Amino acid sequence: MTAGAPLVPCVSLGDAWGAVQGTEWILHPGAPALPGVEVSRQAAVGPRFHVDLEALPERVHLLRVLLALPEEAGGPGRFGATAPPSVAVSHAGGAGIAAFTLTGLDTESAVIALELYRRHGAWKVRAVGQGYAGGLAELLADQGVPRASAVAADIRAAVARRVTGTVRPPLPDAPVPAGPARAGTGVPGGEAGAGGTIDYTHPGRSTSPPRAPASPPASASARPPGTPPPAASPGPRRQPEGPVAVVAAGWSMDERLYNQVWAMFEDLARSVAAFRSAVGFAESRMDRELDRVLSDPRHRTGPAGGAAREAARAEHDQLVARAREVLDRDLAQLVAESEVVEPALPPAYARWDSPVWHAYRVPTENPMALRLGDVHLPERPGLRIPMLVRLPLERGLWVDSGRTASEAGAAVDGDQLRLMAMETAVRVAGRLLAVHPPGGFGVHVIDPVGTAAGPLAPLTGAGVLAGPPGAGAGGVAAVLAGLTRRVDLVQMAIRGGAAESLPPDLDTAEQLLIVNDFPHGFDDRAVTQLRYLADEGPAVGVHLLMVADRADARAYGPVLDPLWRALLRITPVPDDHLADPWVGHAWTYEPPAVPNGSRVLLDVLGHVASARQAWRL
Repeated sequence: MTAGAPLVPCVSLGDAWGAVQGTEWILHPGAPALPGVEVSRQAAVGPRFHVDLEALPERVHLLRVLLALPEEAGGPGRFGATAPPSVAVSHAGGAGIAAFTLTGLDTESAVIALELYRRHGAWKVRAVGQGYAGGLAELLADQGVPRASAVAADIRAAVARRVTGTVRPPLPDAPVPAGPARAGTGVPGGEAGAGGTIDYTHPGRSTSPPRAPASPPASASARPPGTPPPAASPGPRRQPEGPVAVVAAGWSMDERLYNQVWAMFEDLARSVAAFRSAVGFAESRMDRELDRVLSDPRHRTGPAGGAAREAARAEHDQLVARAREVLDRDLAQLVAESEVVEPALPPAYARWDSPVWHAYRVPTENPMALRLGDVHLPERPGLRIPMLVRLPLERGLWVDSGRTASEAGAAVDGDQLRLMAMETAVRVAGRLLAVHPPGGFGVHVIDPVGTAAGPLAPLTGAGVLAGPPGAGAGGVAAVLAGLTRRVDLVQMAIRGGAAESLPPDLDTAEQLLIVNDFPHGFDDRAVTQLRYLADEGPAVGVHLLMVADRADARAYGPVLDPLWRALLRITPVPDDHLADPWVGHAWTYEPPAVPNGSRVLLDVLGHVASARQAWRL
């Protein structure tokens, strides 16, 4: 590890739920060693961490590498004032596993550099890069460390005194080794690219790592994903021999499955990133070798030059083959996990062809997330990860019906593409209705010229719409006026603390507005109201689902740019337009599909309609 200023090295250990059980689970220069792990004994520009994964206690399932800037006069005080730290993970023999630079840090003075964590009996590497402007005290507090401020002060004092600590007593239930902690033996099962150091730059995570709460919250839906159960819950947990449907932490089964799907997404992203970096390294190395050969006139021609070129290409092929072997191993594990996770998913997360819909019952509680389709990468197109979004929706959706938006769309007839876009919107709306309790979700439709009558048939036939689709200029104005009034009234009630004063005829359930063929039928006032709903609606339970071709609204120019940016774009045909901000992959999105000839959507909407009638009685 290298940096532009001295760094205080620390390590925190977590249990199966990611919780730090006490101050004895923190290593730092004043207490630098525990069974299986040792840190540098003072602040240094190049601090080192030694990990022996086999010697770690069974209770340890997570190891976080922490870095902090010393609080000393004349020091940089923040990471933005020094060169970004670079981290490298390697085996004991020196073979590189991963390397990345902690970019995007500014006012932060402490950072979680990386994590080592157990998953299905193997150890994985995760680049994190989460910084804390409040320093080490804020970082430790965010991990649920008791007396975080006091612990941070002890670490600072130890660094100031350059104390060399002794080996502390082992963690509870930990085996006692014959001597001090051994040097690192590497990270088996980590995302290692063949052929040298991987350039694995990580822009940083937008969320804080999991923290063990003091007591269970009142509602599981109010917690961010990944929040572990309290530290008093289960102790040691052995990893299963093979993939199982539920291994992630969470307060409920839905939350645990949600976290497991997210972990599968992360694993696929990291494995492919490591493979691509390793291939890039092999190609750059071959190019350097070829340049060296060609730069020497004696080797440009003749047997010596040919042999050198063949050797460079052979080495390239060997490095790529080793990287592919590692990738295939990781992908095989993810495929096996997907095969057991997919059948266990609840209706909110399941595909429309899942057997779970055959035993469908209208739920009594809101779900925490919704499946909008699948995503996959070209290295393994058959490995599809569910694309889950948290509920309630934080932003609206836009089903792009434009042929010019992608190559896949250009291959489809324009009218057919618009029909497919509306069918996608109906499937999303049907799922939202199906996963909410009776009366908990309402759907409105604007269809100015009636072109969506066919795709809307499942919703209109079941009678689950809040009212008839708005047609013509008058219908558009009426629907928008009603939803705008709802947003205004709920906002005023919340700001005034008078929710009980809302009119009795106001439906306070979550609402979804489907808009087809925008901007047909919209005047300037209607466009302004639509933008208002997109901006202000989600905070008070009014969500937008646009089915539109952006080119149709080009007459408005940049006025509508904020509207399109506010919506999550999905497509009615597979398209690689989704990019994650973590490693920068372009993910191919697959829209939700109902099997040909299946009545699953009609049957589910029939159950929803029956439950609504019973609820109203």
